[in-house]
Amino acid sequence: MDGPVKTALLRDIAVFEGLADEVIDKLASSLEVRRCEPGSSVFKEGDLSRELFIVLSGELEILKKSRRGRDARIALVGVGDSVGEMSLVDDQPRSATVRAISPSRLLRFGVDDMEKLQRLDQPSYATIVLNLAREISRRLRVADGIIADFVAQVWDAYLAPAKR
Repeated sequence: MDGPVKTALLRDIAVFEGLADEVIDKLASSLEVRRCEPGSSVFKEGDLSRELFIVLSGELEILKKSRRGRDARIALVGVGDSVGEMSLVDDQPRSATVRAISPSRLLRFGVDDMEKLQRLDQPSYATIVLNLAREISRRLRVADGIIADFVAQVWDAYLAPAKR
């Protein structure tokens, strides 16, 4: 664990966009920073943890188990990106594994931090929830595009020729 995060750094993080300076200052002094070495897991698919991590430095890969049991890399994330948003919204096991591919520093923002904010500062809580919803929506739209492209490729390669 490192010391407090610089306030200026948090202002550039999408999850905290729109928060008042005093809220950012409090978060900067209270949130935990973790270090990860290459190859170490931030969390694993199926874990029950309820926290998101924001990449302060380094790079992470997101891996999803295929039906055949293989890890498929579905994304790379870097500085300013976050992972684990769904765990703050639902109470389900992790949907993917996140692993460091370079030395990384991550800011932990857990359900405990969200609940504290909900009790003490409803407007800031609402802002963060909206920011999380926007990020999850953005990722869903990207996934929709990937699925559409994949279905079109399968159609073109295997199904369309049979119609000719």
